[in-house]
Amino acid sequence: VMPSSQAEEKQAPVEESEPGLENKAWSCLVFYLCFYGFMAQMRPGESFITPYLLGNFTKEQVTNEIMPVLTYSYLVVLVPIFLITDYLRYKPVLLLQGLSYVCVWLLLLFGRSVLHMQLMEAFYSVTMASRIAYSSYIFSLVCPARYQRMASYSRAAVLLGVFTSSVLGQLLVTVGRVSFTVLNYISLGFLIFSLGLALFLKHPKRTRMCGGALPYELDQMHPSVGHLEPQGKMGRLLRSCRESFLVRMLHEVGTSLQLPQLYLWCLWWIFNSAGYYLIVYYVHILWNVVTRVYNGAADAASTLLGAIMSFAAGFLKIRWALWSKLVIAAVTAVQAGLIFLLYNTQNIWICYAAFMVFRGAYQFLVPIATFRIASSMCKELCALVFGINTFLATVLKTCITLVVSDKRGLFLDVRSQHPTILTLSGAQIPSPWLVGPCWSRI
Repeated sequence: VMPSSQAEEKQAPVEESEPGLENKAWSCLVFYLCFYGFMAQMRPGESFITPYLLGNFTKEQVTNEIMPVLTYSYLVVLVPIFLITDYLRYKPVLLLQGLSYVCVWLLLLFGRSVLHMQLMEAFYSVTMASRIAYSSYIFSLVCPARYQRMASYSRAAVLLGVFTSSVLGQLLVTVGRVSFTVLNYISLGFLIFSLGLALFLKHPKRTRMCGGALPYELDQMHPSVGHLEPQGKMGRLLRSCRESFLVRMLHEVGTSLQLPQLYLWCLWWIFNSAGYYLIVYYVHILWNVVTRVYNGAADAASTLLGAIMSFAAGFLKIRWALWSKLVIAAVTAVQAGLIFLLYNTQNIWICYAAFMVFRGAYQFLVPIATFRIASSMCKELCALVFGINTFLATVLKTCITLVVSDKRGLFLDVRSQHPTILTLSGAQIPSPWLVGPCWSRI
């Protein structure tokens, strides 16, 4: 596998030699993918699902019977989805996500029992697990020279969709006095439209595996000595397992992880994502401890800032193979400082500002990590690696929650939890140098 720095040097002239017609096709492709990513986030009723449920079920039913299903089912469906996403070439998984979203809102609107709502949470977990398909799909349609721009554009489009959806939902509720039921019907209409857009997405053709050969070509390149066939049913079963698409993909992933750049950004993804979502999950409780003023506006503003930072990341021109460690360490140090400030101030406006910058810093590095991982391996493995990273981050986040927050663990209040999350973020600052001996080979 070619080191990422060499790959970048060979990729550089590709973008310059592209004709005007190809640039026009590239622009149309970018616009449609970003428009789809934007519209797929238009769910103005999503911010009000919990109040809607509380209007139809008791607080105990929502808290102890309905919402926990999301966590459990997400862990169950995440692994099979990221294992099949590359094999199915992304588009079927995007269609599955769209259909699952439609099922979620149909159950919200027409479901009447706790079982219906639990099924709704199960479908919602499918939509969450399927998000890796969009992140991987965008790289299957463009050349490696376009990866950084494509990652930033698509991430910015998604965040702008979340921002627009949140603002629209808030305006409809507070200004238009729209009921939660009508808001859910509006969300269902947007979701049906985005499902229609998914039908017209280009289906990527299967390309060659990382080594430049398809499975049957690998057999021709590395024939067995004397063409010895394994004997018996067990031998044939072992041979079929070794030659299966999944086993070959996992082998390629293991080989690719020897690249220090891929290893570095995967570590960042796992640890930073776990810390980020722990902050996002509990920050509203912290704000409620301080006071409640403009929580919704703070969420919308932080999402908008994240979209701007993601877009700006696409235009950052530095030698990532050389400066990745420094960028990760600097941004993570800023995040750690913001977490310390967030949990140690009594001023709600400082809380808002610290959270906005913290979220913007994370969204700045996400597209960079996405395109760096994609650039370090073949297109066939993107969803598998993204899924593994997401799964490990989810496991880490769940373990921390069980130990720190759960009543069966330490059962700490929101302010007492901040040293754990701060330690999780601070541990990432020296972590880039743990791959120092490997980095010298780049």
